[in-house]
Amino acid sequence: MKMLTTNEAAERLGVHVTRVRALITAERLPAQKLGRDYVIREADLKLVEDRKPGRPPKSAATGGKK
Repeated sequence: MKMLTTNEAAERLGVHVTRVRALITAERLPAQKLGRDYVIREADLKLVEDRKPGRPPKSAATGGKK
């Protein structure tokens, strides 16, 4: 069982490390805390590989404004 750092996971997924941390916080990517960082099982990357890229579109109800 190979373990990856958040930096290694980000590189494999083609995203920024901040996005990997967000996936962990949202409980979409299982990880274990090791010191001040997380480690992720390599096999668990399959859980988020097929996610939609980018941000979700803004709501039409708001007219694209916040």
